[in-house]
Amino acid sequence: MTDKDEGRRAKDGEAEADGAAMPASATPPRSSRRLLHLIQRYYPFVGGSELYFAALSERFAARGDEVTVYTTDAWDLEHFWAAGKRTIDWGDEARRHNGVAIRRFAVRRPPLWWLGYPVTRRAMTHLSPLPLPGNEAILRAAGHFSPWVPGLGRALRDDAVRFDLVHSANIALESLILDAEAYARRRDVPLVVTPFVHLGEGGDRRVLKYYSMRHQLGALRRAAATIAQTPREYRFLRSCGVDEARLHLVGAGVDPATVTGGDGAAFRARHGIDGPIVACIGAMAHDKGTPHAVAALQRLWREGSDATLVLAGPALEHFTRFHAALPEADRARCRLLGFISDEEKRDLLAAAAVFALPSRTDSFGIVYLEAWSCGIPVIGARAGGVPDVIADGEDGLLVPFGDVSALATALRTLLTDRTLARTLGARGRAKVLAGLTWDHVFAAFARIYDDLLRGDTASGAGAVVQSAPTGTAAMGTGERAR
Repeated sequence: MTDKDEGRRAKDGEAEADGAAMPASATPPRSSRRLLHLIQRYYPFVGGSELYFAALSERFAARGDEVTVYTTDAWDLEHFWAAGKRTIDWGDEARRHNGVAIRRFAVRRPPLWWLGYPVTRRAMTHLSPLPLPGNEAILRAAGHFSPWVPGLGRALRDDAVRFDLVHSANIALESLILDAEAYARRRDVPLVVTPFVHLGEGGDRRVLKYYSMRHQLGALRRAAATIAQTPREYRFLRSCGVDEARLHLVGAGVDPATVTGGDGAAFRARHGIDGPIVACIGAMAHDKGTPHAVAALQRLWREGSDATLVLAGPALEHFTRFHAALPEADRARCRLLGFISDEEKRDLLAAAAVFALPSRTDSFGIVYLEAWSCGIPVIGARAGGVPDVIADGEDGLLVPFGDVSALATALRTLLTDRTLARTLGARGRAKVLAGLTWDHVFAAFARIYDDLLRGDTASGAGAVVQSAPTGTAAMGTGERAR
């Protein structure tokens, strides 16, 4: 299924659910605890943060908790700042999927927000470090427009809405976190935040500055629990003043059974591909390294490689323009699948020889775990939290973000040295099974939630995490990073 088809199906209100639509005011089933999760997009859209919250929400629901997700009507990320993008039109109804109640709220935009949004965000990064009176209050007010979802705030102010714990994300789209914080303070319930901080490259703050503004860090310092996904993110947040007693290192996970068992031969037949496949799953965008992957493959094609680049995920407008400008022969060797079904993803992973996502905007990268589950060697960028997930030369390869030459070398190595490729893929799979499944990760979250709901400080175990191989093993356990 293409992203166009899926977007249309969701917009028509025909997305799958495990029960009939229920009125927003309906009394849900009895449960010992009421949990609210706020995330910018959710099922049927699938991305890294969406998978993360779906895994948590569905597991808490399976434990008997009453879980509600508040989210927006966005399908396309660009819907947050530009009109004419795809949405999920469920109206004012709440729906249930896999035991989780889902409520959607419409994104609103001030006039000309497609122009005003980037200007405002850039101005906020300049204002943030200035020692001005009322600085944080100004930033918080502006942060409510990233994205602007007034209906969600109104719903949380409804006296009839009562939850025992609130968990929100993403610090670069902080309006949901700010709304969650206001609710938690008013109701005196614990707030958990997973910020998904994108650390960017080394000492380059071009990405990080959008995730570390004064009001954003203030919200994290006040939260009952802040979840870092990697040791790098943990150390950064600690350096920003987040109380170590409230800071927890819990990575992401994968259910190997959901991504393995695909039919690679069927995928090749459907798409007419004979040679090796380099797969990339995620948003097609500069920050994800997608143009660099294309440029690296172009070098290999000039050398005679018969590899095909298969890109699955939503394409941002700038990448669409980039792809349209490619020579026709190169466009033919880049297969843009858009949004794909779970079955198509399994088949793609079964067919792939290499997985490459040389991104600088991944706080963890669940897709690497999905590839490893299938024994596929992975290539990532030496940026964000990825170096804590991929151990360079041990279970994958890392390259500098934007370094097309280094990326081409890594791709060439894994496409030609299949013994090395199999070894790296096997080690990656072993790492996943050792500690990066959702069963491992959920156990850490269950402890944190249980402690907070008992009124205790949810603290880590104090284990030392120093390197990528040991670091990722500990990230599913809620342990401390030193």
